[in-house]
Amino acid sequence: MFNVVRNGTTPVSLASRRKYDSEDVWEALNKVFHKKCYICETREPHDINVEHFVPHEGNEDLKFDWSNLNLSCSRCNNIKLVKYNDLLDCCDPNTDVIRAIKRLPPSTPYAKKLQIEAQLDDDKTKLTAELLDKVFNSKHTPNKAITSAFLRKKVFDQYNLLLEQLNRYYDPMALPEEKTIAVERIKLLLKPSSPYSSFISWCIIEDEELGPILKDFIGVAE
Repeated sequence: MFNVVRNGTTPVSLASRRKYDSEDVWEALNKVFHKKCYICETREPHDINVEHFVPHEGNEDLKFDWSNLNLSCSRCNNIKLVKYNDLLDCCDPNTDVIRAIKRLPPSTPYAKKLQIEAQLDDDKTKLTAELLDKVFNSKHTPNKAITSAFLRKKVFDQYNLLLEQLNRYYDPMALPEEKTIAVERIKLLLKPSSPYSSFISWCIIEDEELGPILKDFIGVAE
């Protein structure tokens, strides 16, 4: 989950209340969410849904409310279902969903578990952390165990890109310009449009040297 700015105007088709997933809605959501699932942060997943953040349950206002529509991959949508209804809202400008929940990538591509830990004690944060833990670490069915392992490996692949830049930055022989380039590339990995940016963000938050340098680039919505 990453911070999002729901900018722009409400898609025209929502006013007619015929379909909440018309082409203009898809186009607008793809821009807002950078073609990423708002829960697992996979970019351009194989199967993506227009999801109601709060289930509409027949309520026409909620069903066609632009602020209630998110992009979610089918797997995350299936895991969320009706149990996880009171989550942190990644589109709320007053909610820092990155710092609210600690998420660290796996140390190897085949790690059995990702570290996911609520940093606040309120119910929304704890429920959101519980959902994320289930998304990345679930083993309650053979299918979920396989897909969770695949997802953890995808997070590691992105983490490996960060490690390359960290190695360049902390190389004792690195020139100042080489350090600068490494920092600029890390900034790209921190952008909300980058896959699994929340995991990369926490690596930098916990880095004593780079954390202060890059703090203003963490959790900044685009």
